[in-house]
Amino acid sequence: MKLISQNFSDLYEPNIEMKKFPDGDNYICLPEIGGNSAEVYHRLYPEQDSAIMQAILILDTLKRKKIEAILVSPYFPYSRQDKTFKGGEAISAEVISDLIRYAGAKKLITVDCHFLKKEGTFTYGGLEIVNLSANKLLVEHAKKLAGDVEVISPDMGASYLVEDFGGKSMEKKRGEYVEGETAYRKIEEVKMDFEVNGKNILILDDMISTGGTMFKAIENVKKGGAAKVLCAATHGFFLKGSLDKLKQACDHVFVTDSIPSPVSDVSIKELLDSSCSS
Repeated sequence: MKLISQNFSDLYEPNIEMKKFPDGDNYICLPEIGGNSAEVYHRLYPEQDSAIMQAILILDTLKRKKIEAILVSPYFPYSRQDKTFKGGEAISAEVISDLIRYAGAKKLITVDCHFLKKEGTFTYGGLEIVNLSANKLLVEHAKKLAGDVEVISPDMGASYLVEDFGGKSMEKKRGEYVEGETAYRKIEEVKMDFEVNGKNILILDDMISTGGTMFKAIENVKKGGAAKVLCAATHGFFLKGSLDKLKQACDHVFVTDSIPSPVSDVSIKELLDSSCSS
């Protein structure tokens, strides 16, 4: 049985009742479930702290009913902190994985998880994670927009997204955390050592947050004489007004609907459906 969260209503018909108590606590009520297994379609972003708590309440309710649950969440929040850079940091990716497992998920199906770096099935934080990739869907869309494209990634961390297409990767160097309330390591340099002159270039990443990495990559390929520049990612946050700036900086920018946005031009619905039915 498919249990659909309210925050997945753009792709599926919701059947989980989700409300807020006056003090902001989450209220969850599941429909009557036939059988002993369920697929829970629930996004863990935006408002990730509340969305994670909603997922825990849904999964725990199923566990109490002895119903085996698979959680389907296209974007896995807290995934950027799977290792520590200085003493005392929390490994949040492992914590969230463990919470989801403990709440009752048999496994998590997600898309282009930031810390896994490749497709396949993995165990992390005690949780079985099936990591799908939207790279082929994104490249197909780029070809509809610009014809032949050469696919590159803006850093080595996203190299697996472009390898199937003979793509190359830039090298990114980050500095220390900047001062202030936001946890952010400044991008010091993005280097490119290959030719792009006269080519249509698709810069492909797993996520676009504030766009800092993508802007430096765009600058590189433009200096290199690229004919057209397209920017794409699986997950688009577009924080700090970066979407409008990216639209001005390149010929096309688009992402999947893992996180709904004005440029979510590529649907992952069939990707999720095929994985859950297999």
